[in-house]
Amino acid sequence: MIILAFLPIVGFAQKYELTGKVIDKSMDYPLEYASISAKSIEDGSIVNGGVTNRKGVFSIQLEKGTYNLEIEYISFEVKEINNFTINKDTDLGTIGLGAKAGELDEVTVVAETTQVDVRLDKKIYNVGKDLTTAGGTVSDALGNVPSVTVDIDGAISLRGNSNVRILINGKPSSVAGYGSQDVFQQLPAEAIESVEVITSPSARYDAEGTGGIINIILKREKTLGFNGSVRGTVGSPRNTGIYTDVNLRSDNFNIFNSLGFSDRKRPGNAVFDNRYPNGESFDRILETREYDRSGENFNLNTGIEYFIDDMSSLTGSFFMRLGDDLDVTTNDSQRFLDGNFIDRSLRSEGETEEDARYQYSFNYEKRFDKENRDHKLTADIQYSSSDETKSAIIDETLETIPGQDILETEDEKSYLVQADYVRPMGDAQFEAGFRGDYSDQTQGFLVERFNFETNEFEIDPDISSDFDFQQNVTAVYTQYGDKMGKFSYLLGLRYENTQLKGKTTPLVPENFDRNFDFDKNFDGIFPTVNLVYELGEEENVTLGYNRRINRPRSWYLNPFPSQSSRTNVFQGNPDLNPSFANAFDLGYLKRWEKITLTSSVYFQRETDAFERVQRDTGRDTQDNIDIIENIPINLSTEQRYGAELGVLYNPAKWLRTNLSFNYFKFETDGNFEGIDYGATNESYFGRFSSNIILPWKIQWQTNAFYRGPRENAQTKTDPIASLDLAFSKDILNDNATISLNVRDLFNSRRRDQFTVTDNFISDSSFQWRERQITATLVYRFNQKKREQNRRGGDSGGDDDGDFGG
Repeated sequence: MIILAFLPIVGFAQKYELTGKVIDKSMDYPLEYASISAKSIEDGSIVNGGVTNRKGVFSIQLEKGTYNLEIEYISFEVKEINNFTINKDTDLGTIGLGAKAGELDEVTVVAETTQVDVRLDKKIYNVGKDLTTAGGTVSDALGNVPSVTVDIDGAISLRGNSNVRILINGKPSSVAGYGSQDVFQQLPAEAIESVEVITSPSARYDAEGTGGIINIILKREKTLGFNGSVRGTVGSPRNTGIYTDVNLRSDNFNIFNSLGFSDRKRPGNAVFDNRYPNGESFDRILETREYDRSGENFNLNTGIEYFIDDMSSLTGSFFMRLGDDLDVTTNDSQRFLDGNFIDRSLRSEGETEEDARYQYSFNYEKRFDKENRDHKLTADIQYSSSDETKSAIIDETLETIPGQDILETEDEKSYLVQADYVRPMGDAQFEAGFRGDYSDQTQGFLVERFNFETNEFEIDPDISSDFDFQQNVTAVYTQYGDKMGKFSYLLGLRYENTQLKGKTTPLVPENFDRNFDFDKNFDGIFPTVNLVYELGEEENVTLGYNRRINRPRSWYLNPFPSQSSRTNVFQGNPDLNPSFANAFDLGYLKRWEKITLTSSVYFQRETDAFERVQRDTGRDTQDNIDIIENIPINLSTEQRYGAELGVLYNPAKWLRTNLSFNYFKFETDGNFEGIDYGATNESYFGRFSSNIILPWKIQWQTNAFYRGPRENAQTKTDPIASLDLAFSKDILNDNATISLNVRDLFNSRRRDQFTVTDNFISDSSFQWRERQITATLVYRFNQKKREQNRRGGDSGGDDDGDFGG
């Protein structure tokens, strides 16, 4: 009876499909995110509309009748088709738009694109609209992306897995720190256009990263004429900065330039309560730390794209980052025995760090077919270098503990050569390519301790050393995809040869009876399978399989211990080998008018998985404290299960919401030095964000995050919850925007852990960064604020085509 009651509503409102393709008629290039709107002839109101996809194609539904059509794109003339009558499915064919001279006008977006674009093997998130990251860093922006978490230390994980590969514009880069994630806490979030979360990478991508790939796309305008923006920030704790983005585009070239300077202060704190059941002179140490970190950073990203002709272009770009940081850590240690206070020591560590990173990139692109511009060859050459110098002075109040002077240097050079060929064949597409990624890193570690007898600093021969590490990866790949009716597939095969070489040179070689040098060579075949079945026009099921590798980084291999603490040290393991993983991912996507649902379940099995374990070294400090060592090992296996759910719900123009939830469980199995480190752990995290348009066009954004408890063989970690708020208002005739945001409103983003071993029990609490309040003002010239995410530049050449994605 209910179905019959609704039949009059759904049965007599027959709709027809209106399709077409929008291109730049001067360059015969498809325009992504051009808008199509159908308006009522009577009152001019918008009846329905949509936007074009990456191939410039649109499709909207209209009831039988007569309409006025408008096709629009930023900086292009509006195409109008008046008194258009539709009484059947109609294809308008190819519609060419011409560039518009003069000042840009604001475009009304009929059907705003969602914040996530789902492709065959990845999800693309536009983070440029996230108000809560204004004045923040790349780490802040990544922390708001579904499936991604950034922990208290700034470590980035994907679906709870920290073995993630991070690329910049589809390539490894000095911007990403060659695997180090510290740099993301200095780079401004304003530099990001979008973030691609790739959980089932195709063969085109590096096989590195068992957890998947995060590809960060930097901003790069392609609007004709001269345009840009200036952004200034102030905040508490100190967070000042100024950033400029300018772009000059003509028919023959495109010049882009981003420049930024920031001065930030990031205070933090920690408490470690360590108990030693077998202690004689003391059985408890209460350690309180205060972190006072500050730094100035200068960033430059500039380049020019020259259009040789309609079918080829050459791009040269240069990236530079200069950092000057000062970190002061104070450590108050109190010792107890049977509940009675024994003594205390104050340890002060002042560290200065100078960091310079440079990257030169050249790209050549040749297209072979005007009718199909995806038929192309791209070639890339990239040279990167980084120089980092850390100098630390450590003072102790106890007269028996000598002070230290520490000098750390790190120099790295990297060369990247890459070529990719793409050949579309109707709905099918063939690809093949080569990539060579070769890097050489040298680390110097000089430790001097104060000698009370000579009253001079002397080199510590047990620690001071030089470590040279080379990683050379050579890869070839091929993949083929096709679409047959409702079924699409993309099959790929990648071969990689990995060479890891390490040479350790102690400053006093006669003190060592062990050779830490290694030269390892690994060959790997990495198949990928991505399948899509379309259940409907807005509904599909995906299945992905890929094999991955996790290569140990230099700090995991360097055999000499850190000196940030006398009693808790991290030491690399030169015997560490790469781990390999097989991963499966089953996904489901469904779109309604106001709701987009994405979901997946996944399974991964990793062999020789990395695990960091703590052990007693058997050595004591000068004041008889056991030295605890944290080292990485190859554990036997790790099996990971998980499921994730994402819901985008936009019920009204004034309200947009985004909800995501991720559950995972992993089981580790393995022994080390006779100790069983096998464990079963399950956890979850959820994220909710909402964007509300208040009266006077004030935007209010809320981001909430919650991560459930975790546990491994030794440590239990308590849950973490945090809340971010932001408000913004357009001013000066929408040419400027002022915003205010608060990250970690309740100052609750703190990691609380409880560790139990045979020799000690540790209860700790750590807060990397305290609550941050930031105000931002951005002024735009020759460009209006746009709610839609139109084409913002290349994605680094790692676009795998549609294939039903």
